[in-house]
Amino acid sequence: MPKGYTVKTLADVPDVLGDYPGEMHMLTYELDTDQVALTYRRMPQHTGGKGSYGHFHREQEEVYFVISGKLQFKVGDDVIEAVKGTAIRCAPEVVRSVWNDEPEDAELVIVSKRIADSGVGKG
Repeated sequence: MPKGYTVKTLADVPDVLGDYPGEMHMLTYELDTDQVALTYRRMPQHTGGKGSYGHFHREQEEVYFVISGKLQFKVGDDVIEAVKGTAIRCAPEVVRSVWNDEPEDAELVIVSKRIADSGVGKG
């Protein structure tokens, strides 16, 4: 009989950023979730998508939760300064990007619905 739970640490989950500074661990697959997608990201200064077009999804709402530091989110035409404890929800069609302009690292957790195809769109 299966246990009904899975335990993983960030050390168990590959960093998908490669040579790009910081860390991004997509825990969804290692946890083998059915419904929820979960990603941890650590962003050093001057990392992220400042000045970029950003991304959107066809059907996937995302919630970004800042767990440390301060980040700039470009959501549609708005720029939002987000500090520790800030949550930002983005509807699928909203173009978004995140940037760390501060000297300290920032950390965030991204939560969404798990879907088979990420449906990321770029213009």
